[in-house]
Amino acid sequence: MSIRVGIDIGGTFTDFVVFDEDQGRLTTFKVFSTPDDPARAVLEGLAQVPEVARQIVHGSTVATNALLERKGARTAFVTTAGFRDLLHIGRQHRAALYDLAARKPEPLVPRPLCFEVPERVGPDGSVLVPLHDAAIPSLIEALRRARVESVAICFLFAFANPAHEQQLARALRAAGFTVAASSDILPAFREYERASTTVASAYVAPVLDRYLGRLEAALGASLRVMQSSGGLIHAREARAQAVRCVLSGPAGGLIGARFVAGLAGVRHLITFDMGGTSTDVALVPDALPLTTEGTIGGLPISIPLLDIHTVGAGGGSLARVDPGGALRVGPESAGADPGPVCYGRGGTEPTVTDAHLVLGRLRPETFLGGQHRLDAEAAQEALTRLAYRLRLEASGPLTPAQVAAQGIIAIAEAHMARALRVISVERGYDPRDFVLVSFGGAGGLHAATLARALGIRRVLVPAQASVLSALGMLAADVVRDYVQTVMLPGTTPLRELRRRFRLLVQQGSDQLRAEGFAPDQIQIEQLLDVRYPGQSYELTVPFRRDWARAFHRLHQQRYGYAAPEQVPEIVNLRVRATGPVAPPVLPTVASGDLEPPAEALLDTGPVVLETTRAIVPFFDATRLRAGNRLTGPAVLVRPDTTVYLPPEAIAHIDRFGNVWIES
Repeated sequence: MSIRVGIDIGGTFTDFVVFDEDQGRLTTFKVFSTPDDPARAVLEGLAQVPEVARQIVHGSTVATNALLERKGARTAFVTTAGFRDLLHIGRQHRAALYDLAARKPEPLVPRPLCFEVPERVGPDGSVLVPLHDAAIPSLIEALRRARVESVAICFLFAFANPAHEQQLARALRAAGFTVAASSDILPAFREYERASTTVASAYVAPVLDRYLGRLEAALGASLRVMQSSGGLIHAREARAQAVRCVLSGPAGGLIGARFVAGLAGVRHLITFDMGGTSTDVALVPDALPLTTEGTIGGLPISIPLLDIHTVGAGGGSLARVDPGGALRVGPESAGADPGPVCYGRGGTEPTVTDAHLVLGRLRPETFLGGQHRLDAEAAQEALTRLAYRLRLEASGPLTPAQVAAQGIIAIAEAHMARALRVISVERGYDPRDFVLVSFGGAGGLHAATLARALGIRRVLVPAQASVLSALGMLAADVVRDYVQTVMLPGTTPLRELRRRFRLLVQQGSDQLRAEGFAPDQIQIEQLLDVRYPGQSYELTVPFRRDWARAFHRLHQQRYGYAAPEQVPEIVNLRVRATGPVAPPVLPTVASGDLEPPAEALLDTGPVVLETTRAIVPFFDATRLRAGNRLTGPAVLVRPDTTVYLPPEAIAHIDRFGNVWIES
């Protein structure tokens, strides 16, 4: 039993990467996702794995979808007496400052399901009002009358003293409720963010618990789940702290991109993950971009998660005419069912994928390795109808349908280019200093064009681009994150800080030893959240002797100024415990000449370029050799993805079969 399987559920496809550790063999494949029951696609795909898997690593959209679609469990919120309206008051932040009709997102828990109990802990952890056992039975009865399935507990200052929260959590679990306590989920200050995060975890926990429970019962293998922070946890922990997995799929892509780029010596990268439903982008300036200020569906999620920016532009994004007669693309998606028109599964509205097919950049007979032939005629008819609604006419050698298809691609790429600028230019980074790593099933069709638009000189399209998120699941380490609010002056002696770190470090070491890691394998990273006195937000720096100087430097870099004469304030202690996992061995390709081998050329065909049509060579990318060079326009075809080289783009193949494009 040497088989490890990485699985990523997307909006259109569920991706599988199978690694045989004994033989060093890596295989990949896709199946259509089953949105009505995501587990069905997972089990159908695993049935194609010839041997029993020793370990399965899974990135799931179940928790994400439950939050975004508001289809989680019926959840109650329990807090300290007097703070019942915490979730509904929230913060004064306004995302649309000048929108007079702007509406804040509704909390996951309606006000009738918000409860309070008589208890109070002070900011120093002292008990001001005890929580008496006599107050609990009436709360349990009220929760039962409200038909509540899950309960989120967030008491005032529970991060300083969790005793009351844990007392109530034990009683509620004994009464049969699923419980999320803030002292377990996020023992840090800021009441609203702590409450929002805890409620999100309670809201999706029963949904994820049923889903993962079904998989564990059916698989009989060790099941680990990707966290939003880019590390793995065991399924039993994911079921208890479900909020940690709300961005698990995109996180896998970031880990996979960093793994593949690292093999080529590239440390500074911009990731571009275009799937069927959305596009995820992130900037990786060497270290993984972690944040604790994320939001999902407009609600704050303050656990560590990778800083990924998402836009509703994917291969399945629908094109339509708005009431003003303008062409719009996304964010609505055709998804897996019915999917784009060319899939022949009942779709009627054209998508980005249909546009590429009409432009000649996709080959109908090679889609999914020939397992699913695309219906080019249906795509042509759908684009012709769209062109008629837009009142488009032929332009030179281009038909109205091709003009409409060009418009769809241009609009989708404008959305994606804007997203890339948000995570680079708007944060003070020059995209020309980075390599664009393109993946996802549709990424290769747009990467070179987007790189040109942003002035990025090099693009990397991995050989496993279409399933890179699933590959990232197998390349990720087991990680545990811990936080504790301390509110200490910067003059606190190092020995006192080390003493306060000790409990968090011990927690991390104990949990990873329970996962089977030897003490000498475990890596511990100690961090401080620091700010200047009076500031509202913190920066995170490594805990070492010169931590204050590091904070001043980071503040200067991030905000353009620093105040080294001020003594910073230490807000939180953070510990990241890592158990390293051996990544899969990537297959290599044989070396070749500059010229691609003759057998790699499939044929030539008409492709619509920027303003004209041309006869363009189509290459079988699986037959290209290391060292081969190609000049655009050209199309590289893989069983699960396609790479488009625009005119004058130059590409070469490396020893792993990756495509490097100089745009």
